[in-house]
Amino acid sequence: MKLVFWLFPLCGLSSVVIAETATDNIERLEVHGRQINTLGHSTSASEGIVGAAEIASRPLLRTGEILEFVPGMIVTQHSGSGKANQYFLRGFNLDHGTDFNTKVDGMPVNMRTHGHGQGYTDLNFVIPELLGEIRYAKGSYYPEVADFSAAGAAQLMLADELPANQVGVTFGEYGYQRFVATQELNTDIGRFIMGAELQAYDGPWADIDEDVSKVNLVARYLTRLGDGDLSFTLMAYDNSWNSADQIPARAVESGLIDLYGSLDKDVGGDASRYSLSANYDAGDWQGSLYAIRSTMDLFSNFTYFLNDPIQGGEFEQVDERTIWGGDFKRDWHTTLGGSAVTYSLGGDVRYDDIGAVGLYNTQARQRLNTVRNDEVEELSSGLFTKLEWLPAEQWRLNLGLRYDYFDVQVNSDNSLNSGNASDGMWSLKAGASYLWSDNLELYVNAGQGLHSNDARGATINVDPVTGEDTDKVDLLVRSNGGEFGVKYYDRDFINFSAALWYLQLDSELMFVGDAGNTESSRASERYGAELTAYYWLNDQLSIDMELAWTEARFTENQFEEGKYIDGAVPFVGSAGITYRPDNEGIYSSIRVRHLGERVLDSFNEHKANATTLVNFAVGYGFKHLDTKLELLNVFDSKDHDIDYFYSSRLPGEAAEGVEDLHYHPVEPRMVRVSVSYRF
Repeated sequence: MKLVFWLFPLCGLSSVVIAETATDNIERLEVHGRQINTLGHSTSASEGIVGAAEIASRPLLRTGEILEFVPGMIVTQHSGSGKANQYFLRGFNLDHGTDFNTKVDGMPVNMRTHGHGQGYTDLNFVIPELLGEIRYAKGSYYPEVADFSAAGAAQLMLADELPANQVGVTFGEYGYQRFVATQELNTDIGRFIMGAELQAYDGPWADIDEDVSKVNLVARYLTRLGDGDLSFTLMAYDNSWNSADQIPARAVESGLIDLYGSLDKDVGGDASRYSLSANYDAGDWQGSLYAIRSTMDLFSNFTYFLNDPIQGGEFEQVDERTIWGGDFKRDWHTTLGGSAVTYSLGGDVRYDDIGAVGLYNTQARQRLNTVRNDEVEELSSGLFTKLEWLPAEQWRLNLGLRYDYFDVQVNSDNSLNSGNASDGMWSLKAGASYLWSDNLELYVNAGQGLHSNDARGATINVDPVTGEDTDKVDLLVRSNGGEFGVKYYDRDFINFSAALWYLQLDSELMFVGDAGNTESSRASERYGAELTAYYWLNDQLSIDMELAWTEARFTENQFEEGKYIDGAVPFVGSAGITYRPDNEGIYSSIRVRHLGERVLDSFNEHKANATTLVNFAVGYGFKHLDTKLELLNVFDSKDHDIDYFYSSRLPGEAAEGVEDLHYHPVEPRMVRVSVSYRF
């Protein structure tokens, strides 16, 4: 047994509770899955709330797949289980999180100027059983969020109450073991919520064991303070793993390796995250503070012997940082000519003290030389104001204005790449909605957003590999978007929404962590349509469907460099059937997820095939005991989690390498069995 199971009292997920400020009080609404009426409250048709009951019912292969509750989002993996996932949404291959803003209980998850990728979003520190709700909002129409929010944003909220304590274990194929425990304690001085998760996994790979060793701990204290709710949250996460990276198609076709084989068996990594946060919610007053310590040490090899025919192309990426920050928001309610007006003022500040962000050439995890090593200080601050006006009974108008300022200081091992940079940007947001009936609301929205680029790219002067002069990139990049949408809601029947949207980016500028330099991509545009529907046949049986179509194109130098955006997915879809009785008995869920065919180069000469997966879960609850069986990848699909097209070199090949498809296969069919005891 790789896991030493801690007998730690445990709790399950609470019912979701959201707070909507009506006057000076907080209105508490209970959420069961998607069965919540947000008409009259939503800013756009592309936002929503996912409840704890729905989170608990869906089979998950990986923790990061909780973001697939955002309609149109697809979550995959191209390396080891401990690494941040790959995300796809609205025509973006978001890599590990760029252009989608993610927070957990008010704390930012996206990492700026990260060792592996800008906006790096690793959700492995989340315990799904402790989530209370997920609030998502696609598009850049919300002044509360700025950086990394061109495609949208999500808040993962921890549960403030637990329906029961629980302790549970899961065993599965390929050495999968998981232990989870949560407990709620109510005392005279407040409420305590604690949780623990231990996980081990070897994976289905032919020639390596992933040897995942993950530990998560959570401790929360909640109490009343004055007219509001105060909470303190302590989280700790530690993980180590070996990786099965993407592999070249020709290596499998020639028989050099198996479909689940590896060419470099020494890659992998370790990561940790420790945080302390405080949140206060008094209805019209809201605020949070946080401190985060994060580390990552990652070994990868994507091109093998292309750059070094003797020692190979393995490299190490290091990231060590401490993050301090917080935010606040104040709402006021008044009238104008007899109509209701709510206006808000808020702000946030974040300081990343990055002690080390480095790139090294390695062999068998031993450093050969340093490509670059930097210390970075990155400060951002933002202020916003928001106005919501109800000029008539059925109309709501929204107007938001935000200003963001970034200041960075880079201390590089090459003094030519050291320096300071700063940038500021105003963003305007606007929207209107019309409540056609008690069940139907129409929306129109427009907004400006931004994403920050790696601070090293804003101060760079010479390429750290070639020593040649190179151009700096802008610290902040503008996005502009808009959409038309509609929502229909009937508590006993259906929750339906549809949107037509458009998004333009001034430049898809990215720092390339694998090479240690920057690439300046071109301006681009995306537009598409989305449909989501959640249909309840009765109180126990529901059907859901989420469909999204996108066209993504570069708008500059289309003839010289091609017009297609690598990795952009024209179509994604998911659907499911869930049976969940309110009392004891059998429950089940079956889901299908489809990631459409996608282009892999700007001239549309190479494409990745579509990927379709089906997952199934069935369980039985009786008094305090709950058992569940999960069948993941039901039809044992051999599709790919992700595909790339680039040059790599295997032993004996020409010095220039071979352009080829490189992919990471989906994990084969596997069975997992869980038993939990609730008390």
